[in-house]
Amino acid sequence: MTDTTSQPALPDRLSGNPRSPHHVAACFEFNIGIRLNGKERFDVEEYCISEGWVKIPSPKALDRRGQPLLITLKGTVEAFYK
Repeated sequence: MTDTTSQPALPDRLSGNPRSPHHVAACFEFNIGIRLNGKERFDVEEYCISEGWVKIPSPKALDRRGQPLLITLKGTVEAFYK
């Protein structure tokens, strides 16, 4: 008796921030993996496959609302379900 729920297709652009227009809550019911230039990243907040970038939080810098600033890294982006 296994639960066979189908995983939704991963969009071209996805954000982990619920306030973003690119946030899709159905995708976050499953574990998502991101590879940038062949190396798996575990700290990605947002990605875009077609434009080839990911955004990761800055370790120390905060914006005026107290949220971490996002740094953009460019390269080949692959998104997959774990």
